Amino acid sequence: MPSYTLNVNGVDRPVNVSAADMPLLWVLRDVLNLTGTKYGCGIEVCGACTVMVNGEPQKSCDMDVSSAVGKRIVTIEGLSPDRSHPAQKAWIAHQVPQCGYCQSGMLMATACAMQAGHHGSSIASELSNVCVCGTYQRIKSAVTTL
Repeated sequence: MPSYTLNVNGVDRPVNVSAADMPLLWVLRDVLNLTGTKYGCGIEVCGACTVMVNGEPQKSCDMDVSSAVGKRIVTIEGLSPDRSHPAQKAWIAHQVPQCGYCQSGMLMATACAMQAGHHGSSIASELSNVCVCGTYQRIKSAVTTL
C-alpha cells in the first residue's frame, strides 16, 4: 500500500492509500476525514471539489495523491478556522448558501482569486464552479464586495 506525506492545512499528514492514482479528493475525505471538500461530478467540471494547491485553485477529483506530494494543500477547513477570511465573511453577510453543496469549492476558488490579487467583479467573472441550487446572484453580490 503506497504511503505519502501531504501538507494539508499547514500540517504534514502521513497517508496510506490503496493506489498512487487515488484522487486527492478521496484522500482528503476518506483518509483524512476532511469532508468539507465535496464530490460533485468527478470529471473536473463542477468545482465542488476545489482546494488550494500552492495557492492555485485545483479540482481535487482529478489530481492524483502522488501529484500532491511536496505541495501545500489548503481545504475549506484550513481557510480560516474561525470564519474570519474575507470571503467567508462576505458569504455570511450575503446569506449565500441555499443547499450549500458547492459552497466550499466556490469559497476556495474565490480565496485563490483574492490571493492572486483579484477583486470584486473580476472574481465574479472568473468563477466557473457550478451551483445546482442557483444561488449565483448572491455569490455575485458577495464577491463584488471583496
